[in-house]
Amino acid sequence: MHDTRLTRRALNAGLATSLVLGPALGRAATAVADSEAARRLALLADRYYEETQALFPLDATENTGNPKYEAALEIEIAPAHLARQRRLYERTTRQLAAIPREPLDADSRLTHELLAYELADRRRGLDYPWHLLPLNHMDSVPVKLSQWAAGDAAQPMTTVAHYEHFLARLKKLPAWVDQAIANMKQGIAQQVTLPRPLVERTLPQLDALLPADPAQSPYLAGTRKFPAAIGEADRRRIAARYQAVVQGSVTPAVARLRKFMAETYLPAARTTAGLGDVPGGRDWYRMLVASRTTTRMTPHEIHELGLKEVARIRGEMDQLKSKFSFNGSVDEFIASINSRPELYPFKSEEEVLAAYRAIDARVRPGLPRLFERAPKAALEIKPVEPIRRATASDHYVPPAADGSRPGVFYVVVDDPAKYRSATMTALFLHEGQPGHHYQIALQREMARTRYRQNTYYDAYGEGWALYAESLGGELGVYDDPVAYLGRLFAELHRALRLVVDTGLHDKGWSREQTIAFLREKEGSTARAAQRATERYMAWPGQALAYKVGELKILALRERARQALGPRFDIRRFHTQVLGEGSMPLSMLEAKVERWIAAVQR
Repeated sequence: MHDTRLTRRALNAGLATSLVLGPALGRAATAVADSEAARRLALLADRYYEETQALFPLDATENTGNPKYEAALEIEIAPAHLARQRRLYERTTRQLAAIPREPLDADSRLTHELLAYELADRRRGLDYPWHLLPLNHMDSVPVKLSQWAAGDAAQPMTTVAHYEHFLARLKKLPAWVDQAIANMKQGIAQQVTLPRPLVERTLPQLDALLPADPAQSPYLAGTRKFPAAIGEADRRRIAARYQAVVQGSVTPAVARLRKFMAETYLPAARTTAGLGDVPGGRDWYRMLVASRTTTRMTPHEIHELGLKEVARIRGEMDQLKSKFSFNGSVDEFIASINSRPELYPFKSEEEVLAAYRAIDARVRPGLPRLFERAPKAALEIKPVEPIRRATASDHYVPPAADGSRPGVFYVVVDDPAKYRSATMTALFLHEGQPGHHYQIALQREMARTRYRQNTYYDAYGEGWALYAESLGGELGVYDDPVAYLGRLFAELHRALRLVVDTGLHDKGWSREQTIAFLREKEGSTARAAQRATERYMAWPGQALAYKVGELKILALRERARQALGPRFDIRRFHTQVLGEGSMPLSMLEAKVERWIAAVQR
């Protein structure tokens, strides 16, 4: 006779066991599936990253310091290479679609989303004929290699192997030049050419690569100052090989390029300034706007936003002028500030560099109040190479991923007597710390995959750097009204970019109209306004990223502050913004919203 109570207990026990063990077994199986999906995704992302490094070896050297590709020079503008790019993006898209998102943890899901976004963005970019514009005064492979030749820039030159690697790159430069000439000929036929002023700015750069004395070629710079570790026999052998390659093929190739651009391309270059003036240029520009800002904003919306920001910032300047005992208009105030001799105190490049190092020393003590973590990589402050002084602006170069090279803030001092001190604090916060250096160095130190270490979106990166300028008050470095006014000047400059970039490329503004607008609204010198305008002409859409990104981060900070009240922690907010690395603004917004919800729970 069965004891029904025992049977019932057994049944109940069995039911209880199934309720306990069933989910446990299910979770174990799910964990295995999660782990497998995450493993496949990490492998795919890193394989894609490695393939892009191989496709774009100059970027690999410049952005990551990866020595694996430092002997390579791909002709990225060649039709065959463009086809390779498309095949990679399409194949990786198919492989990514085969990895389900649902079982992934939050970090892996973000990797999935980032990779999908990037692949779609790159595929769209290949639909436009950027390869027909292979160089300008802001971006030129011949000039870039000349800047690296001495070994004090992106490519190291400390061993015999380093010299051999760079020479291997130089040997491929003539083929790049021939492809560039072929592309520009095609561009002439299709009416896709550079604006004439940009060609005129490029020619002197090429002239600098063709000195009257062949022994003074910048491509031979590394052979004029060998490191002590390289012996005399190796020095003679390396120098002879470099001279043979540079004088035998590289210099003639650059001379061909210079001759073509001066005699054939310059007369055919367009007289208009904006991308919207080339066939299909309006659509091309809209694609670039979406890519650079990672938003769905239209050029017109960005133009109007810029006008509003310009008016707001100039209003702040109008209120600040009383601290300078000034009673005139804001335009007169800006003009008076620009002409005050006390704001131009420097007599040498070294004095400018010393002033930046002093700003760094003032900023550092306050950073722990705003950030939970600081980068391990050091930040150095250096002058830019002489060959780039005429066209470069102050900028940041990230540390090598392996820690072999620090982050560097490069300073451009054309004339020390004309280097304005008022904007230096804001500029350092932007380019140095906590701007680009914190964002990029921390990303490389914290990310779990190489792909995530090196992901970069302009709106996020430049938006963060401009937001970092706004932290000067909390860091105690804007107590001086001059420094704060410099911050407003810097912010005004970025707001004006929204107006003039869209004006040039969407609304048909001329170069002269843009220069005049900049001079009127920010009191720029003719040379500064010309340099800025020609930068925007060369890089359509890039300048939009700064203000669009900054405004989004400021809006997210205010959203978190209002939602969390006394629980809002600025250090934790900054960790949320920086902790996962660069991403489109829509993903950043979703991430911060999830954090707010988690804190509220």
